Amino acid sequence: MSDERPLKVVLCWHMHQPQYLDPESGSYQLPWTYLHAIKDYVDMAAHLEAVPGARAVVNFAPILLEQLAGYAEQIRAHLREGAPIHDPLLAALDSPVPPAGSEERLGLIRDCTRANRENLVERFPAFRRLVDMAEWLEEDPEALLYIDDQFIADLLTWYHLAWMGETVRREDPRIRGLQEKAAGFTVEDRRHLLSIIGELIESVPERYRRLAKNGQVELSVTPYAHPIVPLLLDFQSAREALPDSPLPEKDGYPGGSERARWHLREGIETFRRHFGLTPEGCWPSEGAVSAGTLRLLGELGFAWAATGEGVLGHSLGEAYGKYGADPATNLCYPYRIQQSETACFFRDDELSDLIGFQYSDWHADDAVEDLIYRLEGIAEATADHPEPLVPIILDGENAWEHYPENGYYFLSGLYSRLAEHPGIQLTTFRGALDGGVRANRLDRLVAGSWVYGTLSTWIGDKDKNRGWEMLVEAKEAYDRCVAEGRLDGDAVREATQQLATCEGSDWFWWFGDYNPAEVVRDFERLFRLHLSRLYRRLGETPPEYLAHSFAHGSGQPAHGGVMRPGRAAD
Repeated sequence: MSDERPLKVVLCWHMHQPQYLDPESGSYQLPWTYLHAIKDYVDMAAHLEAVPGARAVVNFAPILLEQLAGYAEQIRAHLREGAPIHDPLLAALDSPVPPAGSEERLGLIRDCTRANRENLVERFPAFRRLVDMAEWLEEDPEALLYIDDQFIADLLTWYHLAWMGETVRREDPRIRGLQEKAAGFTVEDRRHLLSIIGELIESVPERYRRLAKNGQVELSVTPYAHPIVPLLLDFQSAREALPDSPLPEKDGYPGGSERARWHLREGIETFRRHFGLTPEGCWPSEGAVSAGTLRLLGELGFAWAATGEGVLGHSLGEAYGKYGADPATNLCYPYRIQQSETACFFRDDELSDLIGFQYSDWHADDAVEDLIYRLEGIAEATADHPEPLVPIILDGENAWEHYPENGYYFLSGLYSRLAEHPGIQLTTFRGALDGGVRANRLDRLVAGSWVYGTLSTWIGDKDKNRGWEMLVEAKEAYDRCVAEGRLDGDAVREATQQLATCEGSDWFWWFGDYNPAEVVRDFERLFRLHLSRLYRRLGETPPEYLAHSFAHGSGQPAHGGVMRPGRAAD
């Protein structure tokens, strides 16, 4: 491989959590936003800070940024003046007295066992003992009568310690001190831990802003509430890759084009508020693109977008050569379509999935060596191509709990080895375009996403289609109310915000029998609650069907379903 013209590599991490706020109670129903903040968002920033020569793209969903800001403010207000924290699990950490009722106690105990058993539980003997007792209590809840408050206090403390970022665990003496204490945690200990959690959450935007200012990171954005833009524009786009896909019993999403623009504009403004920057790149929600999506991104001034390899394969058909001899049909270049100047990059599914699903079971040094070996092979295959680039794009938060020590050795080795490799140049998508990576022309773009190159994860299943039908009916009610002038300015803004939450992709991701029953139940219930709240915002009575479940999972997908491989199994 040539040292004079190194192979360009982009590592792109997508950070995203959906809106977990229960519109009825005003409380967060699931704690994943703040838990991933203290574990994965701070660790990723720390790994980049430790290797100044490293480069990466980090994409933030706007509703994630808003939730992080909300958590930070709630913790500050709670520590300052005793204001409530609207997350039951986090609030319980600082509660002087655990709940007295058996059902409440059992629910809290159950919540504190939702962690990767091998890497977040077994690693800490004190936590493992508590979780073993918690599992016994689930089987014999009458034994709760003999469980004192100290057990719950210690379980809560260890749950949050186990979710702590590995870089924090190694560098913060306050965390080490709590771990060494191991048991008998006091109210003061737990408040101390809450204060650290608040500091970590509050640090996230500033650390990434600083990395962007230093040129190590390019920050990019997703449409505001993470909707599947091609489906907002046209349900029929699902049939471009799967011609026989069943569709909802609705012609399409009413006013979808304007809603897509709203999400993109609101996403840009939210990004600016939190980072003080205007994003030049967009990872469309779930990498879901269509010709209409790319044209819309071009209208709004985005220099680049990205999606999955399967989309390029479907679009080029038999001509697609991955890293073959023809640069015009090659994965290592972005593509532009007619009537859009937005360059679209396509992820290498194999390399991305190796990091997401397989390397977690390898020794970190072997995994990094294997990835470099594969990149060197790509460099040899594209030696005659001008400025080739390999995009590696994946979830930036959910993979690491499956790695020992939150991927500490893998990520530190990955960044340092790639940064020092003479034949590899870490860069960003904007940096690649500025540095001479050319964009090919694509005559036809087949709509799809990073998952299998299709939109089947969000439409085509009976439960997913039923969700769309409910959403369309709610949008029709919204349109009527706005057209009839039944809402004043503030009410219209509140209803529009609520509509945006209902349009998010995560509801449809989880509908389907192949997902775990417990997670489907949580998301399906929240979807119905959000739709019901929209109707009430409009001054209408929610339809009776919103009182009943319509989706039930029974599957056991890899990694609990929070991640999926880009390619379907052979």
